Amino acid sequence: MAFTTEQRYRAYADWSAEYIEKIKKNTALSPWRTHFHIETPHGLLNDPNGFSYFNGKFTLFYQYFPFGAAHGLKSWVHTESKDLVHFKQTGTVIYPDTPLDSHGAYSGSAMQFGDKLFLFYTGNVRDENWVRHPYQIGALMDQKGNIEKLNKILIEQPDDVTDHFRDPQIFNYQGQYYAIVGGQNLNKKGIIKLYKAHNNDYQQWDYVNDLDFANDNTAYMMECPNLVFVDSKPVLIYCPQGLDKSVLDYQNIYPNMFKIGDNLDVEQAKLVNPTPLQQLDYGFECYATQAFNAPDGRALCISWLALPDMEYPTDKYDYQGCLSLVKQLAIQNGKLYQYPVEDIVNLRTSKEIFAERQHTNNIYELALNFAPNIRHEMVLMADKNGNGLTIIVDTTKGEIIVDRSNCGEKFAEKFGTVRSCQIEKQATTARIFIDRSVFEIFINGGEKVFSGRVFPNAEQTGIAIKQGNPTGYFYQL
Repeated sequence: MAFTTEQRYRAYADWSAEYIEKIKKNTALSPWRTHFHIETPHGLLNDPNGFSYFNGKFTLFYQYFPFGAAHGLKSWVHTESKDLVHFKQTGTVIYPDTPLDSHGAYSGSAMQFGDKLFLFYTGNVRDENWVRHPYQIGALMDQKGNIEKLNKILIEQPDDVTDHFRDPQIFNYQGQYYAIVGGQNLNKKGIIKLYKAHNNDYQQWDYVNDLDFANDNTAYMMECPNLVFVDSKPVLIYCPQGLDKSVLDYQNIYPNMFKIGDNLDVEQAKLVNPTPLQQLDYGFECYATQAFNAPDGRALCISWLALPDMEYPTDKYDYQGCLSLVKQLAIQNGKLYQYPVEDIVNLRTSKEIFAERQHTNNIYELALNFAPNIRHEMVLMADKNGNGLTIIVDTTKGEIIVDRSNCGEKFAEKFGTVRSCQIEKQATTARIFIDRSVFEIFINGGEKVFSGRVFPNAEQTGIAIKQGNPTGYFYQL
């Protein structure tokens, strides 16, 4: 259905049980439900939020509109995991039910304090004239999952930003708590503001300065900023909406980018000697990536595998969006690497030599090697005519190409159906995860990553090798 503004912001209690049951049944009819990715039971999932470690488990929320494939009145749904692979929904929800978040619990982060988890998020509020007021607010979750909201604004909207001011991320740097918030200044340029917890109290925040990260000042909004430390290097991950393509050519409607600094100067609010802007993911769907430093020192991240302002084939089944695999971050030779966490191998149920197949269940992992000086081309989710998701690993030109133009239902074609990136002209490896309507491709141990959605038809279940001789293994998951 097409949602009116009134329907998007209708109170949760005003939706009938009959309506919910109807869309649940419709969602269950979808042929593209994922098997090992976090996905909604119905409705729309978007940003991952509150990714943290608490009470002996990893905690992860996702932003949620339960009533259809539309962006409306958002809540947060809580999941938890011991292995970062299997996530269980707990029933805990942050509802938009106070004067400080009446029009949506928008994105944010989390950090354990004492025996409770502090949840730091943006409360979206519209007044009687539909003017937006973004409030950076908080809540506490206890070990039983009970939510207690802090009835105060933790960071007020500054005078030098528009109503685009959101997505607080809290982090610990050298024993001091800080937060960054994405925003738009009065010149309609994207900025990131740095705050410091006064006396390390998460309820009191002092403004430090606008973060200096060699901002090119072409984006109109910085969404979902994250500062995470990888091998002691600060990595700034963010979504610069409206970024000029002369700065970095990208094809998706909005990009997800990063910069690596030599260090972080918190007194000057500066990312020291940042690298040029780089794409986090070369695929079709990767946005709102959230990262944090786990207690064991690992830098972990997870992404929303969809994009704002887009329609997807699942919309007709009253749901949209899923999350990526959890990825660990590392820096090697100045490059940021992303790769699945170790426990992902526990999904494997069988191991076979990689070869062509007429039929799979489209739920598998490939671990492949591509010899040098050869153009390798294969098709996953292939039908009998060889149409599906085409992956080309050209070790003669040093190029990876992913083409979804012949894989099932068409969508988002105005943004192109092919993605590519350059690699070294040498032997190349790939780990590829296929989950019915999701692909995640990790090249050379995570040096380059391609993520995206495809919606194959019922006949597209095979694997075809069209050129070259990729070798390796096929793992049923």
